[in-house]
Amino acid sequence: MKTENHRLKAENIETSLRFLGKDDWEMKIEAAMLAGTHWANYALHRRGVTSDSEDIVHNSMLVVNMLRKYSLAEGALLGALTEIEELRPLYVRGDLPDGSRAAARALELLQLISALARRPP
Repeated sequence: MKTENHRLKAENIETSLRFLGKDDWEMKIEAAMLAGTHWANYALHRRGVTSDSEDIVHNSMLVVNMLRKYSLAEGALLGALTEIEELRPLYVRGDLPDGSRAAARALELLQLISALARRPP
């Protein structure tokens, strides 16, 4: 996907998040992960680390050498995205208590990811 399309999709998801209520914690975590992944691709494309035809889907699906390469360029951003991804099986697929607290953390991480992705290359 082209660089600017990732930015637009991430921004659209962030806008949609504003309409969710306090009990919509599963959707907040999912949306944070999806928007965060678009921001990660945006940042990696802008910095020339990946081409428009090379998008990450989930950090957990990357082979070790690619994750290492991307982490050297965008370590803090990918670390925050990984933390969101680790919330997903516990709260969205699982049934741990305090889902709204996990969603709040996911949204904090998304704000960090967004800010890091928007930095000048």
